[in-house]
Amino acid sequence: MAGAFGFKGCQKIRGAQIRGLLEAKDFFLFDCDGVIWHGENAITGAAKVVNALIRRGKNVVFVTNNSTRPRENYVSKFTRLGFTDVMLDQIFSSSYCSALYLRDVVKVRGQVFVIGCEGLRMELLEAGIPCVEETDDTDATIYNCALAPDVKAVLVGHDDKLTFLKLAKASCYLRDPECLFLATDNDPWHPLSGGRILPGSGSLTAALEVASGRKATVIGKPSRFMFECISSQFRGVDPGQCLMVGDRLETDMLFGSNCGLDTMLTLTGVSQIEEAQEYRKSDLTTNHSYVPDYVVDTIADFLPAFEEIEEQND
Repeated sequence: MAGAFGFKGCQKIRGAQIRGLLEAKDFFLFDCDGVIWHGENAITGAAKVVNALIRRGKNVVFVTNNSTRPRENYVSKFTRLGFTDVMLDQIFSSSYCSALYLRDVVKVRGQVFVIGCEGLRMELLEAGIPCVEETDDTDATIYNCALAPDVKAVLVGHDDKLTFLKLAKASCYLRDPECLFLATDNDPWHPLSGGRILPGSGSLTAALEVASGRKATVIGKPSRFMFECISSQFRGVDPGQCLMVGDRLETDMLFGSNCGLDTMLTLTGVSQIEEAQEYRKSDLTTNHSYVPDYVVDTIADFLPAFEEIEEQND
């Protein structure tokens, strides 16, 4: 579809071009952090855009690598920030998709050792997947701690309470070649205010990959599995009718490219257009998968297009 508009390849669009895109696409996938909101603040105009898409009969889903909260908490946050039409089945987090992978794809039989926050555990338990309970004394070490006998998978997500003991235990479990090694996502870091950064799940996974000598299977973006989850719940999804909107080239744009979706970069988050242009000029063809088809300053740029459509219908 991008080629049909004649501006494929990292071009900023607005006005009639956005209107044409909104009319051409039936399925919209949005990242959350940096696209829909920053922390507890919705990006200006984002709620109006999402609500308008849903009320016009468009399919809207949210694909986030944030594994720290269960989907019910996301619904509460959407409602709190003014996204009044968002329902539970529209939310696809890396924690939820990890639970689906363990339950429906590999059909794990045994416990899962989780490096991650409580939200990740909650999604697994909701899917009927037992997790190893952490019952060690505060002075326990890898030399004297208990190891669960039936661990069939190690799952790594964001864990702001990561300890050396957790890392050591996971390394021990992964010595069993039959024990699966999964990661919710491979995001290296996340931006904080004041120029600070927060190490992401990818950095924790990398440490365990070195310790275990194994590579993790990544569930979230840019893996295709998250789109497979969407396709299994929304029958008849046509990649050609989808638009992936995100703020990170190496995650969101690559995810869209891997799944055969048109992609749009919004400049309210991590990546900027100059980075995309560098990827576009690269001699490495693999770097071209990071290049968005379209670029907007913010998804609020959709609003004038909605107004034009309403005026035409009147």
